[in-house]
Amino acid sequence: MTFRQFAFNNVLRNKRMYIAYFLSSMFTVMVFFTFAIFAYHPAFSGGEVNDTARFGMGVAGGIIYVFSFFFVLYSMSSFLQSRKKEFGLLMMLGASNKQVRWMVFLENILIGFLATVSGILAGLVFAKAILLIAENVLIISESLYFYFPTMAIIVTFASFMFLFFCISVFVSIILRTNKLVNLIKGDKQSKGEPKASVILSVLAAMLLLVGYGTALYVKGVQVVFALIPVVIVVTLGTYLLFTQLSVYVVRRLKSNKPIFWRKTNMLLFSDLSFRMKDNARTFFMVAIISTVAFSAIGSLYGFQSYLTKGIQEVNPYTFTYSPWGGDSEEVTKKDISDFNAILKEENIDAEMESMELTYFETPEKDRNVMIVRASDYNRFATLIGATELDLKENEAIVVEQSGAILMDGTKASEVLMKSSVLLENGQEIQPSRVIESEVLLEINGYYVVHDQVYDKLGTPVRSEINVAWKAKEGQHDQVLQAGKKLSEQLEYKAFSVDYTLYEINKAYGPILFIGLFIGIVFFVSAGSFLYFRLFTDLEGEKRKFRSIAKIGLTQPELKKVVNRQVAILFFLPIVVALIHGAVALTALSRLFDYNLTVESSIVLGSFAFIQIIYFIVVRFFYVKQVNRSIM
Repeated sequence: MTFRQFAFNNVLRNKRMYIAYFLSSMFTVMVFFTFAIFAYHPAFSGGEVNDTARFGMGVAGGIIYVFSFFFVLYSMSSFLQSRKKEFGLLMMLGASNKQVRWMVFLENILIGFLATVSGILAGLVFAKAILLIAENVLIISESLYFYFPTMAIIVTFASFMFLFFCISVFVSIILRTNKLVNLIKGDKQSKGEPKASVILSVLAAMLLLVGYGTALYVKGVQVVFALIPVVIVVTLGTYLLFTQLSVYVVRRLKSNKPIFWRKTNMLLFSDLSFRMKDNARTFFMVAIISTVAFSAIGSLYGFQSYLTKGIQEVNPYTFTYSPWGGDSEEVTKKDISDFNAILKEENIDAEMESMELTYFETPEKDRNVMIVRASDYNRFATLIGATELDLKENEAIVVEQSGAILMDGTKASEVLMKSSVLLENGQEIQPSRVIESEVLLEINGYYVVHDQVYDKLGTPVRSEINVAWKAKEGQHDQVLQAGKKLSEQLEYKAFSVDYTLYEINKAYGPILFIGLFIGIVFFVSAGSFLYFRLFTDLEGEKRKFRSIAKIGLTQPELKKVVNRQVAILFFLPIVVALIHGAVALTALSRLFDYNLTVESSIVLGSFAFIQIIYFIVVRFFYVKQVNRSIM
């Protein structure tokens, strides 16, 4: 048997040992390939989709590839960690250091080739599902039909064979530094119980509190300036949390006799204390990667919600028309006539109202304010089903938009309540109250006065016509088509809520899809890191529980201890990441002054649910392996 045959047979005859590394590598290839199927689809070969999404897809593909390199490298390192004793035995039997490195190189190339081919085949199976999902997420005129992705196959195969070659060379070089005695002892070498610094533990808590407090305190544009300092502080605090504070807490729990001596807590805390140093690094990496995934997806989803809901809440009309300042009365009349002609052409049943928006000087003389007659306001309120106003003769009311975007500064209502309505005879009427309404679209707020008071205002500083249409329900397709024609014919004068939302979703869809793709890759990779951390120590755990079972550990007690260990490994970093993500999304909501509670809950809740399912599956197989070893 040649050395190449030995390496080949070593892989085929030890499937259980190699399966985890193989599956993680195959999954990485499959993710990249399915993304490549989407990126190289013929529908994106030209046109508007190419202009808006092609560059983003290229950048995303690069990010996934670079991250795949480090993910596969970590997987390979964890895999080799569990094979130290095997390498030591080979060297004792006469294998040279060079031969061991050559064996590892050949094995990795073989696994890489099989993982690449298997990942491409698995990607072909899920290709149609990915294209269907993309077609529903993206708003494009072309259909994302299934095609044979020749270019995607070539790019994926070449990229990952190069990746596995580089990793094989890199890993084989690393093995030079391992001594025989260290390889033979393998995981039996005691790393010693890690010590925790009280000062660093307190510093960890302070850094997290300062980071969280700053993120939750700042608002508006201050969030942007605080972003980098907060990220640095929280990242450092997270590292110290797992390397120092968590170790300190475990040591304190061990010193508490009522807790430490309670049932099987001795096994849990003793084992956790000795393994905390290694787990702390994995926890930190998983927490940061997961936080990036949560924040990226939550931000993209929240920003889309902010854009779309903001338009829907602020503008209750189906169509609105506002002429340019320099347009003559004849041009305006023609535009409105053309507007109605387009609506009639599309068979849209809509009611129309129009009024002249007038602006008057305020007593301060340094600003103008819109003042509206109560009758005009009520006509528009009736159009959209809003509450009409019943004003007294000398009463003025301040109206502001409830959905108005306020990045920073004083609200419109606060300014208008301190001012007054100036009549032509010099009399001033103080506003009596503030109401929130979307009846008229004026972000700076305005006054509504009784009709008799309006007649005493005198000559306005400026005026402009405002026309609005409200279409009846069940005409979405016709409204979209009319909106497209209006945007082409009347350009910036006409505004259609439905067509604007359509355009936003069309432009934002590729960004959201790419962000979701990358976020899911990061999150699944973080779960794989936890999986490797767990199964790297599996053989040692089997020996430990086999010994403890001989002195009376029962099956229910064993299951309880294992469940706790796996739960801590899986949920501690994810809980920290969820808290980080919640704070980050809260800061984002304060940046735009928009409540993202629902969006944040959906994103974070979805990831938490996925992690619970992942934990249940991994725990089942892990407990099964441990139980089998002690029977």
